[in-house]
Amino acid sequence: MPGGRRIAAVTDAHFDVAAGECLALIGESGCGKSVLASALLGLLPANARTAGEARLGDLDLLAADERTLARTVRGRLIGLIPQSPAAHLTPVRTVRSHLEETVGTLTGTRGRAALRAAAVTAAERAAFPTDHLDRHPHELSGGLAQRAATALALVGDAPLLLADEPTTGLDRDLVDHTVDELRRHVDADDPDGTGRALLMITHDLMAAARIADRVAVMYAGRIVELTDAERFFGTAGPQHPYSRGLLQALPDRAFTPIPGMPPELGSLTDGCAFAPRCERATDACTALPPTTGGIACHHPHVPEDIRA
Repeated sequence: MPGGRRIAAVTDAHFDVAAGECLALIGESGCGKSVLASALLGLLPANARTAGEARLGDLDLLAADERTLARTVRGRLIGLIPQSPAAHLTPVRTVRSHLEETVGTLTGTRGRAALRAAAVTAAERAAFPTDHLDRHPHELSGGLAQRAATALALVGDAPLLLADEPTTGLDRDLVDHTVDELRRHVDADDPDGTGRALLMITHDLMAAARIADRVAVMYAGRIVELTDAERFFGTAGPQHPYSRGLLQALPDRAFTPIPGMPPELGSLTDGCAFAPRCERATDACTALPPTTGGIACHHPHVPEDIRA
């Protein structure tokens, strides 16, 4: 756009998600997590630009045209639980109508009775109360809208489930139910034998600890740490100072917030974006740190630091 400027919302995002695996992508608001999710589904604004590859089997999602994304990818190959579920529901249609249409389109189910039964089953899977199925989106609380979106995303048993803040608005028991159901989706036997995977974007580290096999930490548009969940949440802990700060901010840990605020993506410096907030920063941090062993940091915590 004349007179405008481009902002790199996500840069150098290298990761994979294997069949049978849940990867939790975590980080503060505005770091680029949801932008990445939108890019995978071709849901970015028309003026956005992408580069690189995002492979789902033989298909490059970033190069796919809208027809392929609409008819082959969305719902069938990738199920989406959106960050703002109410905005993705048609306001003049009931939850039952949404579910019945989705079941019919993705599974080929036909007949009024069969569709109604399948809609009830889908609702129960996501703990959506069946006595609310005939309500419209504006009649739902935020938590109910979230559960409706989860039910819709699970209908097609897609090989990849992309869950963007799937526990927003839910109490702890429903959070546990939701992530357990997402885990069952990943672990269930797939009819074609290819397996299923889950990419979960979340602020809820307790939910991530319950479900994830690996954790990716994003800061200012970059993945700064990618590690096993057992290590991340265990005694060893993460190695990047930002990752450790996220954990220490939890109420059941030090309950100490990370000082400062995340940077604006349009005003990043050439060096480490976290350096202004990092107690380990030195002059070396004026240069962008390389990613080594899944850690993008000049001064990561190492086992000696942890023991000390």
